[in-house]
Amino acid sequence: MRLARDLDARLHSYVGALPRTPADRWLRRLSTLADHGVLWLVIALLLGSRRGRLRRGAVRGVGSMAVSSGLVNAVLKRLFGRVRPDLANLRTERRLRREPGSLSFPSGHAGSAAAFVTGLALESPLAAAALAPVALGVGYSRVHVGVHYPGDVLAGFAVGGAVAAAGRRCWPARPTGTA
Repeated sequence: MRLARDLDARLHSYVGALPRTPADRWLRRLSTLADHGVLWLVIALLLGSRRGRLRRGAVRGVGSMAVSSGLVNAVLKRLFGRVRPDLANLRTERRLRREPGSLSFPSGHAGSAAAFVTGLALESPLAAAALAPVALGVGYSRVHVGVHYPGDVLAGFAVGGAVAAAGRRCWPARPTGTA
């Protein structure tokens, strides 16, 4: 366990020491846009405007995201109690305007991203494949802006994906080829 935490801290320091690039601004914006699942809710509204697999995928994604968010924020963060990384050495252009006050492990942003995209994938694999890079970007952005360790993000992805996959037992996906 100690080795994992040391590796996590070293990776976080490495990302924090990366040189300044135009991506800093966009990653900060992406991280902020994903606050409270807003990014995924907007995407769900757009997908939900179409009947069939996209709408079912959007509904499944939002449901998975709600369950994942509750599990991460109400249970797991309190259970593990990991504090957020120290932002003292983080450059100003990377910092969020409002730093989160919650605990760090696992990442709720990553959990929501994985839950939404995995839930969507159960109904529309093509749409989910198109959004998977956005979900990965949200996870990375949380490390880039300094508010999570990489392990927090990986754990969030695992929880969100598992919640969405488990949801298939409660609400089976329609077989391929049906509207």
